[in-house]
Amino acid sequence: MDPLARARELLAEHPVVDGHNDLPWALRKQVSYDLDRLDIGADQSDRLHTDIPRLRAGGVGGQFWSVYVSNELTGGAAVTATLEQVDVVRRMTERYPADLRLALTADDMEAARAEGRIASLMGAEGGHSIDDSLATLRALYDLGVRYMTLTHNENTAWADSATDEPAAGGLTAFGEEVVREMNRLGMLVDLSHVSADTMRAALRVAEAPVLFSHSSARAVCDHVRNIPDDVLAALPANGGVAMATFVPKFILPAAIEWTLAADENMRAKGFHHLDTTPEGMAVQRAYEAAHPRPIATVGTVADHLDHMREVAGIDHLGIGGDFDGTAFTPSGLTDVAGYPHLVAELLRRHWSDADLAKLTWHNAVRVLRDAESAAASLRTRRAPSVATLAALDGEFSPAEATSSPSGV
Repeated sequence: MDPLARARELLAEHPVVDGHNDLPWALRKQVSYDLDRLDIGADQSDRLHTDIPRLRAGGVGGQFWSVYVSNELTGGAAVTATLEQVDVVRRMTERYPADLRLALTADDMEAARAEGRIASLMGAEGGHSIDDSLATLRALYDLGVRYMTLTHNENTAWADSATDEPAAGGLTAFGEEVVREMNRLGMLVDLSHVSADTMRAALRVAEAPVLFSHSSARAVCDHVRNIPDDVLAALPANGGVAMATFVPKFILPAAIEWTLAADENMRAKGFHHLDTTPEGMAVQRAYEAAHPRPIATVGTVADHLDHMREVAGIDHLGIGGDFDGTAFTPSGLTDVAGYPHLVAELLRRHWSDADLAKLTWHNAVRVLRDAESAAASLRTRRAPSVATLAALDGEFSPAEATSSPSGV
């Protein structure tokens, strides 16, 4: 059978759970969360990477929607914006009930698949979303957030980012308490965006499996946003899952320098370098026309997955495309309809049906279920933490370090 046709058959039975999609932030930037002005129930390929028809075409059965807020928002403003992101995801699931189902547990994910709906989960991208408050962390969990990325592009006061100057040496004492409280709740600790030292510190402290919602292999592309081999090798003992991303500047070495220049061009034109609005993309496309960019392909992503499988093992892999959070995508993976092309490429590389089913569906469901089981045990032994940043870290404030963010 043709590999692409076989891929579609496999995805009908074992659909993709994607670890990271920035559609909620795109809705904020483009239409101020007004779903009447941007109907994702219809084709939106001129404005977005994501809509329901293309999710269906791509064989997506579960999506962690990123309830991301920019590092430019801090304190209460960051918390408010995160709540607005949570609200729009919930309104999306209410508006499209035939296609989307809000999922809070692994059982909810399986129920959505049985119903032929897309399990809609939420992940907060950046610890600044909790404003250094464990009570706020718990409130986000109660609202349905099932992972939190410890940092985004800048350090928090308690954790080092991959794209900022090291200040905490990984995690501070309060950062370790954040990890422990997330484990007690059943919220996955997401280690995408954090420094390698933060990854190692979190794995040392963690009492439940961790997640990398959208990171690839540093040995294949030496970018700080990717996962070093020693960390990949530690995942089996932890039970965690690393979800390979599609962002070209993280997976294709030749794209790194090109992207730095393109980002500088965006800033020179008055745009944030992560701006994916139609206006921002017009600037990007003009730069690309004058300076052709190196093109990542489906094979580039497959190279990362091959390496990650060799180091971490098939039980610890997933997919986190970062659609609608990146200006550029690989050839063959231009939007959420592209997943069958990746599965077809892996079939050509002799990945078995069982391995592909783990990659697309089973590993993601298992890691959430394991986090739930760990939390059920931990809650019998620990009460909610009332620790504070000031009490555990005193006057130490790594967030005051000069930052130089880059990447998505």
